[in-house]
Amino acid sequence: MSSNSNPIKLGIVGVGKIVRDQHLPALAKDRDYRLVAAASRHGKVDGIANFPDIEAMLDAVPELEAVSLCMPPQFRYDAARTALEAKKHVFLEKPPGATVSEVEDLKALAAANGVSLFASWHSRYAPAVEAARDFLGSTTIRSAAINWKEDVRRWHPNQDWIWAPGGFGVFDPGINALSIATHILPAMFITSAVLDFPENRAAPIAAHIAFRTSNGLPVAMELDWRQTGPQSWDILAETDNGAMVLSGGGSKLAVDGRVVHDEPEAEYPMLYRRFAEIVRAGVSDVDLAPLQHVADAFMLGRRNMVEAFFD
Repeated sequence: MSSNSNPIKLGIVGVGKIVRDQHLPALAKDRDYRLVAAASRHGKVDGIANFPDIEAMLDAVPELEAVSLCMPPQFRYDAARTALEAKKHVFLEKPPGATVSEVEDLKALAAANGVSLFASWHSRYAPAVEAARDFLGSTTIRSAAINWKEDVRRWHPNQDWIWAPGGFGVFDPGINALSIATHILPAMFITSAVLDFPENRAAPIAAHIAFRTSNGLPVAMELDWRQTGPQSWDILAETDNGAMVLSGGGSKLAVDGRVVHDEPEAEYPMLYRRFAEIVRAGVSDVDLAPLQHVADAFMLGRRNMVEAFFD
């Protein structure tokens, strides 16, 4: 915990489930920040000033130094542009935008206005990810696989935006896997993809993707939102030093069945620590690789129609 005597004055935009579950608890324990305002069409945060939109918040609270944008990705660009042009530092909840090109524009805007932009890939900060990266960097990888399968009714109940164009569908959790894979595996490229679209939805419920790495190794990725019972958030690799399994969304690392790293999750506290670092260093941290892979999957993917999905 920081003991900073000059905390960053922060506002949050889009008060929904992720803010209540992750952002507010992390900020409550972080002395690098003072949460002073929130803006949301539907939610409010007790004990601070609340506004209907970011424009009203910025007008009323000019001393704000930074904002966390947590609304759905389809609506994030305009809010981010407004904040950056007001010379506020911006924390983008994942995915950082609905398209690659709009996030590229935000990077340029942040640079032009002398403020920091942060694409917050929270799963990359899971506790065993760096240990997995170190392990893979010390050996020869033969193949890898990504299995990210969960129950959409449990994690995204009645969230219509996630099924709309720009909502990503199963790539909303799938991009978490890609944020880890692009950090621990060699550079890789999609060679083929099949995307399963429910007949009544505009975003996929499952995806089957083949990658090859820059040195020709195969990486298979399976995403599915129809998994009931135990949930699967695993990255596996066959290596010269054994079979690696990074499970629990990056929280546990095992090699040949032996657990070598297992710590409690603390992703959002680490994200906010990183955001404070880049704000005080005057730099941005905007890795677009996970988002680019999603764009490539839609570009190369063959659409496969499956049965209708209802919450």
